[in-house]
Amino acid sequence: MNLIAKKSLSILALCAASLLMSSSVLAQEWPLVGGDYWTVTGIDVKDGGDLKYANWLADEWRKNAEFAKSKGWIKDFRIMANVHGRVGEPDLYLIRVFEDMPSGPEGEERYKEYMEWQKKSEEQMEAESGNRAEYREVMSTVLIQDLNFRK
Repeated sequence: MNLIAKKSLSILALCAASLLMSSSVLAQEWPLVGGDYWTVTGIDVKDGGDLKYANWLADEWRKNAEFAKSKGWIKDFRIMANVHGRVGEPDLYLIRVFEDMPSGPEGEERYKEYMEWQKKSEEQMEAESGNRAEYREVMSTVLIQDLNFRK
């Protein structure tokens, strides 16, 4: 048997052995486990808009987040300031923490429930969102996930 044939046979034997290993054994070796999801929205507050935007966050944004938390849709929410921000970086980060993503139908049910609670039309909410463009700009939104060490 030539060297190439021996190597090929060894590789085939190794592949066959690895197929016999339990997938749970392989999973147990991975040191990280997925945890909560976070949406992080970077906000640039325009000059002179700090107080106006802070008031909106303390009133409307907080009210909406408290409602979502009371329904169990989110676990937590936070506002973080970029204390030593560089040019082009957001001034604030708006964070919402949740366990999992809702399915399409579940998302639709949440939307209906939210709209009943909000007591505003889509047009009203769209206009209010556009008005905030006077004093803030959404720079980015990311969806990230905690990775926890396996115990």
